[in-house]
Amino acid sequence: MQEEKKREKKQERMNEEHAAGKILITGASGFLGRRTAEYYRERYEVFMPGHQEMDITDVQSVGRYMEGHRPDTVIHCAAVSDVGACAREPEHSRKVNVDGSRNIARICREIGAKCILSSSDQVYFKSPVSGPHSEDEVLNPGNEYGRQKLLAEQSCLQINPDCVFLRLSWMYDAASKSEWEHGDFLRTLLANLREGRELVYPVYDVRGITDVNQVIRNLEKAWKLPGGVWNFGSFNDRSTFDTMEAVFSRLNCGPEIISKLKKNKDAFSDSPRDISMDPGKRKRYGIEFTDTAEGLCAALEKSGVIPHGYPQSACSASAIAAAPSG
Repeated sequence: MQEEKKREKKQERMNEEHAAGKILITGASGFLGRRTAEYYRERYEVFMPGHQEMDITDVQSVGRYMEGHRPDTVIHCAAVSDVGACAREPEHSRKVNVDGSRNIARICREIGAKCILSSSDQVYFKSPVSGPHSEDEVLNPGNEYGRQKLLAEQSCLQINPDCVFLRLSWMYDAASKSEWEHGDFLRTLLANLREGRELVYPVYDVRGITDVNQVIRNLEKAWKLPGGVWNFGSFNDRSTFDTMEAVFSRLNCGPEIISKLKKNKDAFSDSPRDISMDPGKRKRYGIEFTDTAEGLCAALEKSGVIPHGYPQSACSASAIAAAPSG
């Protein structure tokens, strides 16, 4: 026990002293990776290898590239993150999500780089324990994607105990970074508001929804964390419907908008989903996120679609239609 505590203290000191002069980001063409690279390349030397330069499923390819570039920190964002795709093609997705992560963790250990890997709140799906969920729960995820992410955590930490796994929630950004980037929660909401469509959200689904820009800014704190798994995103203990009801209430929206908010009572009705995450562990290390409703309020304010603190007439269908788009 004493030796384990000494090891943890030594690792904490090493993490505090860690300098991320050179950062390697995998999956830099994706939603999180692209934004992470854009944010950090002004202050750090950032490497963004494509598949031809570094095939994460081939440990020799990973070794050649990383040994040649010697990054101080690796932020592993590459993944098959589509839940349906993982279910349809489990062998292919497992090769990327599990084997690829394991290769990154192994080479990081060999070259002494700090290893930050993306996990998911989906590891908590079908948990018999009520949320908000903590990192030390015994898990048996209810979908293939969640099972792959949990297996990646376990196998990587066996190889490299200093790996930091970030269990990320559903993320959003008001801005699209490429024409082929699919929509997210916020951009779909903004489009529906501008076009006057009904806003239909499930009442049996509880999860955090996080501004990706907060995730990216907090990565500098993440690479100083001790190895292990970390809930990393906005706290939320409401259903998605109740979350949006709270958002519109905080923004003082009028009946024209409130009347468009509808309950989806079918989704997850046979097995209500609660994959909300307990923020206690990351808060003890000084990592803060706004809660989900607060973050969405701020994003809607910033978009110009719904101005905050105005009378109800300002948060109306006509005001939204006149607001700038994009």
